[in-house]
Amino acid sequence: MFEPFEKATKDFQKITKDNYDAMLRSYGELNRGFQDIGARVTGYSKQAFTDATSTFEKLVGAKSLEQAIEIQSQAAKKAYESWVAEASKISEMYASVAREAYKPVEKAVQKTTTPSA
Repeated sequence: MFEPFEKATKDFQKITKDNYDAMLRSYGELNRGFQDIGARVTGYSKQAFTDATSTFEKLVGAKSLEQAIEIQSQAAKKAYESWVAEASKISEMYASVAREAYKPVEKAVQKTTTPSA
């Protein structure tokens, strides 16, 4: 009499456990990905600060207004190109994090929606 209820309860508990495990794996992937992104941003920030300091030192040593403008122009061009490249890389990293974090959830959904034999 209670067998169908017991089976449904066990099935529900298994699905719940599997989904919980999938979410834990997903959060783990998110955590790793965000740590990687944070490290990348920190590295970029340090390099940008170093470049800005170097540019300032060159500007202080400029002999003429034209030389100062040339130094500033080169620094601005380099900073822009560096920023665009870094922004592109970081956006790729965010997309990768999203894909990797979704994989455990996708597998859990497939298990849940696939009819069992």
